[in-house]
Amino acid sequence: MNSPPSHPIAAPADSSQRAVGWTAVLLAGQRPGVDPLASHFGESWKALVPVAGEAMLSRVARTLLATPMIARVVVVAQDPQALTARDDTGWLLREPRVAFWAGSGSIARSVAMVAGCDAAPFPILATTADHALLTRAMVERFLTDAEGADAAVGVVERRTILAAYPESKRTWLRFRGGAYSGANMFALTGPRALRALDVWASVEQDRKKGWRIVAAFGPLLLLGALTRTLSFAGALRRAGKRFGLVAKPVVLDVAEAAIDVDKPADHALAERILAQRG
Repeated sequence: MNSPPSHPIAAPADSSQRAVGWTAVLLAGQRPGVDPLASHFGESWKALVPVAGEAMLSRVARTLLATPMIARVVVVAQDPQALTARDDTGWLLREPRVAFWAGSGSIARSVAMVAGCDAAPFPILATTADHALLTRAMVERFLTDAEGADAAVGVVERRTILAAYPESKRTWLRFRGGAYSGANMFALTGPRALRALDVWASVEQDRKKGWRIVAAFGPLLLLGALTRTLSFAGALRRAGKRFGLVAKPVVLDVAEAAIDVDKPADHALAERILAQRG
Protein backbone atom coordinates (compact mmCIF):
# COMPACT_ATOMS: atom_id res chain seq x y z
CA MET A 1 0.00 0.00 0.00
CA ASN A 2 1.31 3.47 -0.90
CA SER A 3 2.01 5.79 1.99
CA PRO A 4 0.50 9.26 2.16
CA PRO A 5 2.99 12.08 1.73
CA SER A 6 4.60 13.60 4.79
CA HIS A 7 4.53 17.10 3.29
CA PRO A 8 1.83 19.36 1.84
CA ILE A 9 0.18 17.58 -1.04
CA ALA A 10 -1.14 18.62 -4.42
CA ALA A 11 -4.81 18.83 -5.28
CA PRO A 12 -6.84 15.64 -5.83
CA ALA A 13 -6.29 13.93 -9.17
CA ASP A 14 -9.32 15.49 -10.88
CA SER A 15 -8.29 19.15 -10.89
CA SER A 16 -11.56 20.10 -12.61
CA GLN A 17 -13.26 19.60 -9.24
CA ARG A 18 -11.19 22.29 -7.54
CA ALA A 19 -13.59 25.16 -8.21
CA VAL A 20 -16.78 23.16 -7.66
CA GLY A 21 -18.27 22.29 -4.30
CA TRP A 22 -16.98 22.53 -0.77
CA THR A 23 -13.66 21.32 0.58
CA ALA A 24 -13.98 19.40 3.84
CA VAL A 25 -10.91 19.82 6.03
CA LEU A 26 -11.05 16.82 8.34
CA LEU A 27 -8.95 17.45 11.44
CA ALA A 28 -7.53 14.17 12.71
CA GLY A 29 -4.58 15.23 14.82
CA GLN A 30 -4.40 15.35 18.59
CA ARG A 31 -2.98 17.55 21.29
CA PRO A 32 0.47 16.90 22.80
CA GLY A 33 0.74 14.15 25.39
CA VAL A 34 -1.28 10.99 25.88
CA ASP A 35 -4.86 11.28 24.72
CA PRO A 36 -7.06 9.73 27.43
CA LEU A 37 -9.63 8.27 25.02
CA ALA A 38 -6.97 6.73 22.75
CA SER A 39 -5.19 5.32 25.78
CA HIS A 40 -8.42 3.85 27.14
CA PHE A 41 -8.90 1.87 23.91
CA GLY A 42 -5.24 0.98 23.41
CA GLU A 43 -4.79 3.22 20.37
CA SER A 44 -1.99 5.63 19.59
CA TRP A 45 -4.31 8.10 17.87
CA LYS A 46 -7.73 9.26 18.99
CA ALA A 47 -8.97 9.34 15.38
CA LEU A 48 -8.41 5.56 15.15
CA VAL A 49 -10.63 4.71 18.12
CA PRO A 50 -13.40 2.50 16.71
CA VAL A 51 -17.03 3.45 17.18
CA ALA A 52 -19.54 0.76 16.25
CA GLY A 53 -16.72 -1.23 14.66
CA GLU A 54 -15.18 1.49 12.48
CA ALA A 55 -12.43 4.01 13.20
CA MET A 56 -13.86 7.48 13.80
CA LEU A 57 -11.71 8.94 11.01
CA SER A 58 -13.10 6.49 8.48
CA ARG A 59 -16.68 6.98 9.69
CA VAL A 60 -16.58 10.77 9.41
CA ALA A 61 -14.78 10.68 6.05
CA ARG A 62 -17.48 8.39 4.61
CA THR A 63 -20.19 10.78 5.78
CA LEU A 64 -18.46 13.75 4.17
CA LEU A 65 -17.87 11.94 0.88
CA ALA A 66 -21.52 10.85 0.80
CA THR A 67 -22.62 14.50 0.92
CA PRO A 68 -23.09 15.85 -2.63
CA MET A 69 -22.14 19.40 -1.58
CA ILE A 70 -18.65 18.15 -0.60
CA ALA A 71 -16.26 17.87 -3.57
CA ARG A 72 -13.13 16.75 -1.73
CA VAL A 73 -11.76 15.88 1.71
CA VAL A 74 -8.35 16.90 3.06
CA VAL A 75 -7.28 14.93 6.14
CA VAL A 76 -5.02 17.02 8.37
CA ALA A 77 -2.93 15.36 11.09
CA GLN A 78 0.57 15.46 12.53
CA ASP A 79 1.30 12.02 11.07
CA PRO A 80 -1.10 11.14 8.22
CA GLN A 81 0.75 7.89 7.48
CA ALA A 82 -0.05 6.54 10.93
CA LEU A 83 -3.77 6.99 10.25
CA THR A 84 -3.94 4.87 7.09
CA ALA A 85 -2.20 1.71 8.19
CA ARG A 86 -5.37 -0.16 9.14
CA ASP A 87 -7.94 -1.86 6.95
CA ASP A 88 -10.76 0.47 7.94
CA THR A 89 -8.78 3.61 7.08
CA GLY A 90 -6.52 2.34 4.29
CA TRP A 91 -9.30 2.90 1.73
CA LEU A 92 -8.73 6.64 2.11
CA LEU A 93 -5.48 6.28 0.14
CA ARG A 94 -7.35 4.80 -2.81
CA GLU A 95 -10.13 7.39 -2.80
CA PRO A 96 -9.37 10.05 -5.48
CA ARG A 97 -11.34 12.73 -3.62
CA VAL A 98 -9.17 12.44 -0.49
CA ALA A 99 -5.82 14.11 0.09
CA PHE A 100 -3.56 14.45 3.13
CA TRP A 101 -1.78 17.30 4.84
CA ALA A 102 0.71 17.23 7.67
CA GLY A 103 -0.58 19.77 10.17
CA SER A 104 0.46 21.21 13.51
CA GLY A 105 -0.88 20.52 16.98
CA SER A 106 -3.10 23.60 16.79
CA ILE A 107 -6.49 23.23 15.10
CA ALA A 108 -6.67 26.86 13.99
CA ARG A 109 -3.11 26.91 12.63
CA SER A 110 -3.62 23.60 10.84
CA VAL A 111 -6.69 24.98 9.07
CA ALA A 112 -4.85 28.22 8.24
CA MET A 113 -1.96 26.22 6.71
CA VAL A 114 -4.16 24.45 4.21
CA ALA A 115 -7.09 26.84 3.60
CA GLY A 116 -7.17 28.26 0.10
CA CYS A 117 -4.31 26.22 -1.36
CA ASP A 118 -4.72 24.11 -4.52
CA ALA A 119 -5.59 21.07 -2.44
CA ALA A 120 -8.18 22.89 -0.32
CA PRO A 121 -9.86 25.70 -2.26
CA PHE A 122 -12.63 27.77 -0.73
CA PRO A 123 -15.35 27.35 0.40
CA ILE A 124 -14.17 25.20 3.30
CA LEU A 125 -15.97 23.16 5.91
CA ALA A 126 -13.72 22.30 8.86
CA THR A 127 -14.77 19.48 11.14
CA THR A 128 -13.15 16.91 13.39
CA ALA A 129 -12.54 13.18 13.23
CA ASP A 130 -14.19 12.67 16.63
CA HIS A 131 -17.55 13.85 15.22
CA ALA A 132 -18.62 10.22 14.97
CA LEU A 133 -22.37 11.00 14.91
CA LEU A 134 -22.13 13.39 11.98
CA THR A 135 -24.74 12.78 9.27
CA ARG A 136 -25.19 13.96 5.71
CA ALA A 137 -28.32 15.87 6.79
CA MET A 138 -26.36 17.80 9.43
CA VAL A 139 -23.66 18.73 6.92
CA GLU A 140 -26.14 19.81 4.26
CA ARG A 141 -28.15 21.91 6.69
CA PHE A 142 -25.02 23.60 8.03
CA LEU A 143 -23.56 24.39 4.60
CA THR A 144 -26.87 25.68 3.27
CA ASP A 145 -27.39 28.00 6.23
CA ALA A 146 -23.75 29.19 6.13
CA GLU A 147 -24.34 30.84 2.75
CA GLY A 148 -23.91 34.60 2.79
CA ALA A 149 -21.27 34.57 5.54
CA ASP A 150 -17.50 34.75 5.34
CA ALA A 151 -17.32 32.57 8.47
CA ALA A 152 -19.98 30.51 10.21
CA VAL A 153 -19.94 28.30 13.27
CA GLY A 154 -22.30 25.40 13.96
CA VAL A 155 -23.95 25.31 17.38
CA VAL A 156 -26.84 23.59 19.16
CA GLU A 157 -29.05 25.36 21.69
CA ARG A 158 -29.06 24.01 25.25
CA ARG A 159 -32.77 23.17 25.28
CA THR A 160 -32.34 20.97 22.22
CA ILE A 161 -29.46 19.06 23.83
CA LEU A 162 -30.97 18.67 27.29
CA ALA A 163 -34.35 17.57 25.92
CA ALA A 164 -32.61 14.57 24.34
CA TYR A 165 -29.72 14.05 26.77
CA PRO A 166 -30.54 15.67 30.13
CA GLU A 167 -27.38 14.26 31.72
CA SER A 168 -25.16 16.08 29.21
CA LYS A 169 -22.48 18.37 30.65
CA ARG A 170 -21.32 21.01 28.19
CA THR A 171 -19.50 24.30 27.85
CA TRP A 172 -22.24 26.85 27.20
CA LEU A 173 -21.95 30.17 25.41
CA ARG A 174 -24.75 32.20 27.04
CA PHE A 175 -26.51 35.01 25.23
CA ARG A 176 -29.91 36.66 25.13
CA GLY A 177 -32.42 34.06 24.01
CA GLY A 178 -30.39 30.95 24.79
CA ALA A 179 -27.17 29.14 25.59
CA TYR A 180 -25.24 27.27 22.93
CA SER A 181 -22.71 24.46 22.60
CA GLY A 182 -20.41 23.98 19.63
CA ALA A 183 -21.14 21.45 16.90
CA ASN A 184 -17.55 21.13 15.60
CA MET A 185 -18.44 22.57 12.20
CA PHE A 186 -16.90 25.75 10.85
CA ALA A 187 -17.44 27.33 7.44
CA LEU A 188 -14.81 29.53 5.79
CA THR A 189 -16.19 30.71 2.49
CA GLY A 190 -13.32 32.89 1.28
CA PRO A 191 -9.96 34.46 2.13
CA ARG A 192 -11.50 37.08 4.43
CA ALA A 193 -12.49 34.26 6.78
CA LEU A 194 -8.81 33.63 7.52
CA ARG A 195 -8.95 36.65 9.85
CA ALA A 196 -11.26 34.65 12.09
CA LEU A 197 -8.61 31.95 12.47
CA ASP A 198 -6.34 34.36 14.32
CA VAL A 199 -9.05 34.81 16.95
CA TRP A 200 -9.72 31.08 16.98
CA ALA A 201 -6.03 30.40 17.65
CA SER A 202 -6.02 32.85 20.56
CA VAL A 203 -8.90 31.09 22.37
CA GLU A 204 -8.19 27.49 21.40
CA GLN A 205 -6.67 26.63 24.78
CA ASP A 206 -9.69 28.16 26.54
CA ARG A 207 -12.31 26.29 24.53
CA LYS A 208 -13.82 24.89 27.74
CA LYS A 209 -14.24 28.38 29.25
CA GLY A 210 -17.10 30.07 27.46
CA TRP A 211 -16.56 33.57 28.89
CA ARG A 212 -12.93 33.64 27.74
CA ILE A 213 -13.99 32.78 24.21
CA VAL A 214 -16.44 35.69 24.19
CA ALA A 215 -13.88 38.03 25.82
CA ALA A 216 -11.49 37.47 22.91
CA PHE A 217 -13.87 39.48 20.72
CA GLY A 218 -13.66 42.55 22.95
CA PRO A 219 -15.01 43.91 26.24
CA LEU A 220 -18.27 45.21 24.79
CA LEU A 221 -19.20 41.77 23.49
CA LEU A 222 -18.28 40.21 26.81
CA LEU A 223 -20.47 42.75 28.61
CA GLY A 224 -23.32 42.07 26.21
CA ALA A 225 -23.04 38.34 26.86
CA LEU A 226 -22.77 38.68 30.64
CA THR A 227 -25.80 40.98 30.80
CA ARG A 228 -27.75 38.93 28.23
CA THR A 229 -28.37 42.06 26.14
CA LEU A 230 -26.88 40.52 22.99
CA SER A 231 -28.13 37.55 21.01
CA PHE A 232 -25.58 35.07 19.71
CA ALA A 233 -26.25 36.16 16.13
CA GLY A 234 -25.88 39.80 17.15
CA ALA A 235 -22.63 39.11 18.96
CA LEU A 236 -21.08 37.31 15.98
CA ARG A 237 -22.32 40.02 13.64
CA ARG A 238 -20.55 42.65 15.74
CA ALA A 239 -17.43 40.54 16.12
CA GLY A 240 -17.27 39.95 12.39
CA LYS A 241 -17.66 43.64 11.67
CA ARG A 242 -14.72 44.35 13.95
CA PHE A 243 -12.53 42.05 11.82
CA GLY A 244 -13.94 43.11 8.47
CA LEU A 245 -16.00 40.04 7.69
CA VAL A 246 -19.51 38.65 7.91
CA ALA A 247 -19.83 36.04 10.67
CA LYS A 248 -22.88 34.18 11.88
CA PRO A 249 -23.94 31.12 13.87
CA VAL A 250 -25.81 28.21 12.32
CA VAL A 251 -28.14 26.80 14.97
CA LEU A 252 -28.76 23.12 14.32
CA ASP A 253 -31.87 21.44 15.68
CA VAL A 254 -30.32 17.98 16.19
CA ALA A 255 -28.82 17.30 19.62
CA GLU A 256 -26.33 14.75 18.24
CA ALA A 257 -24.64 17.50 16.22
CA ALA A 258 -23.07 18.71 19.48
CA ILE A 259 -21.81 15.32 20.64
CA ASP A 260 -18.18 14.57 19.92
CA VAL A 261 -16.32 11.57 21.31
CA ASP A 262 -13.80 12.85 23.84
CA LYS A 263 -14.29 10.49 26.79
CA PRO A 264 -15.27 6.84 27.35
CA ALA A 265 -18.73 8.04 28.42
CA ASP A 266 -19.10 9.88 25.09
CA HIS A 267 -18.00 6.72 23.30
CA ALA A 268 -20.64 4.61 25.04
CA LEU A 269 -23.31 7.19 24.20
CA ALA A 270 -22.24 7.36 20.55
CA GLU A 271 -22.38 3.58 20.19
CA ARG A 272 -25.84 3.52 21.76
CA ILE A 273 -27.09 6.21 19.38
CA LEU A 274 -25.64 4.46 16.33
CA ALA A 275 -27.24 1.19 17.40
CA GLN A 276 -30.59 2.97 17.62
CA ARG A 277 -30.09 4.40 14.13
CA GLY A 278 -29.51 0.89 12.88
